[in-house]
Amino acid sequence: MLNEPDAAFAPEKRYDVSKTIPDNDNKPVDPPMEPTYKILIADDHPLFREAISSVISTGFDGSKIIETADLDSALDITRENDDLDLILLDLNMPGMHGLNGLITLRNEAPTIPVVIVSAEEDKQVVLQAITYGACGFITKSSPRAQMTDAIQQILNGNVYLPSDIIRTGKESTHRRSRHEDNPISPELLNSLTRRQLLVLERMSKGESNKQIAYNLNIAETTVKAHVSAILRKLGVHNRVQAILSASDVDFSQYLKR
Repeated sequence: MLNEPDAAFAPEKRYDVSKTIPDNDNKPVDPPMEPTYKILIADDHPLFREAISSVISTGFDGSKIIETADLDSALDITRENDDLDLILLDLNMPGMHGLNGLITLRNEAPTIPVVIVSAEEDKQVVLQAITYGACGFITKSSPRAQMTDAIQQILNGNVYLPSDIIRTGKESTHRRSRHEDNPISPELLNSLTRRQLLVLERMSKGESNKQIAYNLNIAETTVKAHVSAILRKLGVHNRVQAILSASDVDFSQYLKR
């Protein structure tokens, strides 16, 4: 009886797996899409509009930019484009009448973030702009990188204050005398814990909650809790009022305890 061929020596069946198993190793992976934004630049100086457009185009690729040169047309544009992500607003262009134009625009489009972009560097004007509804203040003398960072912070939902102006306390004489009539009393300052005093000190320097958390090595949620407690103890309604009240406080005197 003839032996059957050993299975080990049987002809090998071959399969063309290249057609049945896709090769995913070399498949190109699409990079994640960067968010694009729709931004209105309202400024009556063409050269500055061109400059800020360049900042946005470079830092936020693919964003749609709309330009205008006066408040009336800015109001018309906001009515026609309720999907705007941000408005960059010059403080002194036609129709503004100072901060009155900001108030008008905020009443017309309360859900669209507005940032003041101005050559103004008076501390009280900066803080008043925030009080009247702006979510940031960018000086026209800011370097490109600082402008990009400021716009990014605002698009992320934060408030941006120029810390160099807040620290220096540059302000006009009549504005300074007005808020000096309502300083924080020593009793109120003594009611704050040491940690709250440290947070208030950094608030008065223009630091955001994120910056304060980093500098004090605490969680951002903890900073928010301290800020709420500070506002309550000082009897003020918002962060700007607290900063105004604390602008002339010598914190070293109270942190000795």
